[in-house]
Amino acid sequence: MGPPVDPVQSDTALPPRTGVVVIGGGIAGTCCAFHLASKGIQVVLCEKGEIGAEQSSRNWGWVRKQGRDPRELPLIIDSLRQWESLNATIGAETGFRTAGILYLCDTDAEVAEREAWLEHAQQYQLDTRLLGPDEVAALLPGATRRYKAALYTASDGRAEPQLASPAIAEAARRRGAQLFTNCAVRGVETKAGRIAAVVTEKGRIDCSTVVLAGGAWSRLFCGNLGLSLPQLKVRSSVLRTGPVAGAPEVAAVGHGFAFRKRLDGGYSVAHGLTTHAEIVPDSFRLLFDFLPALISERRSLKLHLNQRFAAEWRTPRRWSLGEVSPFEKVRILDPDPIETDLTAARDHLAAAFPAFAGAPIAQQWAGMIDVTPDAVPVISAVPGIPGFFIATGFSGHGFGIGPGAGRLMADLVTGDTPIVDPSPFRWSRFTDGSRPRRHPGL
Repeated sequence: MGPPVDPVQSDTALPPRTGVVVIGGGIAGTCCAFHLASKGIQVVLCEKGEIGAEQSSRNWGWVRKQGRDPRELPLIIDSLRQWESLNATIGAETGFRTAGILYLCDTDAEVAEREAWLEHAQQYQLDTRLLGPDEVAALLPGATRRYKAALYTASDGRAEPQLASPAIAEAARRRGAQLFTNCAVRGVETKAGRIAAVVTEKGRIDCSTVVLAGGAWSRLFCGNLGLSLPQLKVRSSVLRTGPVAGAPEVAAVGHGFAFRKRLDGGYSVAHGLTTHAEIVPDSFRLLFDFLPALISERRSLKLHLNQRFAAEWRTPRRWSLGEVSPFEKVRILDPDPIETDLTAARDHLAAAFPAFAGAPIAQQWAGMIDVTPDAVPVISAVPGIPGFFIATGFSGHGFGIGPGAGRLMADLVTGDTPIVDPSPFRWSRFTDGSRPRRHPGL
């Protein structure tokens, strides 16, 4: 079972019409609804389960600029500015704190990779720098070893995934948005080729614009419209400890562990070096799209053939708007955590920082991350369907970048000058011959 998420009460009666319907109540969807409502746009958010109950509450809680694909840097810079004042802006606690993040280096090769990334990031004048062993030691009290170096961004931070999406959703409601949970959108209706309405399990809403922020479900939703979105899912496991005294304040990732402090004094912990992907029918349908990523990640990517293949094979790829959709049959994706990863993470972390030895494990969980071939999200109008927009494929980067993604999507929907250049996030990059690829070294 996933971590407990702050509950958001659903509104009751669906409106017959609105300006924009946002599909999905994760960090991207709630931020989009908030920014649209802040612009005075009538907006309805529909979530098939509960607000923030899937990957938006199951991630590490890092809010980072460092280590980002250069295409994402302008968007995360805007996002971090928002995070820094978000508690005051929405009048609620998201858990954001500026705490700094370290990428620890054990070898010369790792140092060289971090130096190469710094060269790409120079134009953005970040405060990221490469620390030497003494500077690293000063930030890591109680460490049992000295590290060769570390990439460090003092202005990066952390937030609480279980608080953030619900708090932002409630802020959107205070600005006029309507929120409906346990209300799956089965599909859209068009008139003269453009969006005219959405059909939910609870009824129809006339609208001129739809934003799909469906996370791991986005490919399935698009497929029912005859659209092929190149997106797969990977599984990530996390645990949280009870309060730990004497452990670092800074968040860090090292060999076989990643951690960040929580508001309650405990820590969120993950392995940090492995990614798990179930082999499913879409793995074959999208093989050539993802083959370069598969090759580049072959050392860290673990493939599994299990019951997921049969489950997704049985899932309908097309359905009518009058029948129960797959989104009503599975309200919340709740995969089992990878026990071997979490055991290894605990062992590696306790060896590096004895303060964690014997730390009580309060809970552990897993989530499904929506990934694209180039590990960069799609934040874009959808060609061929005027009024249909999509924000998905955040590839494990979505929590930190959520506020900026929501603002950018709101700008695109309203035709306002976009906060950043949206071209790196366009849907058409998968079909216009660009051959998008994951940035090397990330």
